[in-house]
Amino acid sequence: MSAYSLVMKASILGILAASALLGSDERQLALMLKAQSDFVRVELAARPGIPETDACVQSQAAALSVSPATERSLLLYRKGFCALASAAAMRQGPQFLAAAVEFDKAIAAWPERVMKPSKNTVPEPVSAALRIYAAIARLQADTGGEATAAASREISAALASGACNSNLMSADTCAQVLAAGSQWLGWIALREDRMDEAVRQLSSGPDSGWRKWAEGRREFDAARYSAAAAQYAAAIDQWKPVWEGTGPTFRQALGPRPKLPIALADYGAARMLAGDLAGAVATLNGSLQADPKNAHALFLRARAKELAGKSDEALADYNLASRNAFAEAQDLASGEAHLYRGIVLFRRRDFARAEEEFASSLTFEMTSALRPDARAWRHFASLSQGSCGTVRDSLTQSLATVSPFFPRDEARTAVASCGATSERRQ
Repeated sequence: MSAYSLVMKASILGILAASALLGSDERQLALMLKAQSDFVRVELAARPGIPETDACVQSQAAALSVSPATERSLLLYRKGFCALASAAAMRQGPQFLAAAVEFDKAIAAWPERVMKPSKNTVPEPVSAALRIYAAIARLQADTGGEATAAASREISAALASGACNSNLMSADTCAQVLAAGSQWLGWIALREDRMDEAVRQLSSGPDSGWRKWAEGRREFDAARYSAAAAQYAAAIDQWKPVWEGTGPTFRQALGPRPKLPIALADYGAARMLAGDLAGAVATLNGSLQADPKNAHALFLRARAKELAGKSDEALADYNLASRNAFAEAQDLASGEAHLYRGIVLFRRRDFARAEEEFASSLTFEMTSALRPDARAWRHFASLSQGSCGTVRDSLTQSLATVSPFFPRDEARTAVASCGATSERRQ
């Protein structure tokens, strides 16, 4: 007998028993059976289709209209589950939020599960998985700062309780949902640069590629670029079969979705810093093939070509990076775009205009990691115009905080040359 048949048999027996006790009429029993059948069909499918998930949502709503209060939390959970499966298939934010609303209703209706609770009976805690489902649904719709912080608190509290003793789902399913919650906490820690916490959280469940990515980030931060590149490559190799082609299963789609073009750009950066310039350019080509508008990937490819001695090609990429960044900005308010244009002018030895661009870049928003670079480039441009003196000291101090993509050795040579010139003049 199939898993579907076994689940249906057990569920039908339960519904029949409950219906006999409650004196349910035939219509109510039919609606409950239909709701159960539709839910099990979605629950057991690896990749539920839209017709199945929509039918499930509708049948849960119909059953809710005739169900007793004790069944409301269960039916609301199932309605939320089917709405979440539909949202995962269509990748639409409003549908994820609709699923979260149903899960919230299921949590609110949780106390009604017991018709007449005894005074001495300890209330059954809300299922941890139910709370995590609600948080994941909201994260899938919005990963902004406030939404992420709220979801992180909810998932952490749910994992701390670990309550899986309910009739909502099997113990194995509940464990899978808790693992998905840990994966999201790891992803949040990764985004907030808490690498050790990220690795710990991402190691607690099935390997989805995110643990390798977090380990790669940790290696990158420690300037072990070859090791970082190896971990990045392993993560991307694991992600590609899942997130390309037929796409992830519903269970896989519960976790954070990797952005492969950005991942390839980071992998290319690690290869470049490890000295594999040809490999870096090839990887960055792949990133740009997936997302031609990625200005940061163009900047990285320009830097790799520059290090390989291909100055003209590097200038073309720096220029294109600036144009793309401006195209994505509003009213030219892009610090990143001004930075890239400043580098183009600097490499053309137009140091005065380059310094103006670097100064402009600091007045607009840009990736926090590039802001120290913009300050250093501004000092470098000023020094290159012949302003030695205090500019030399400012550039020297700024080199302590630049990213590994800044031409630190070139700047140090210029500082040393400036110092030697000053001594000869004395």
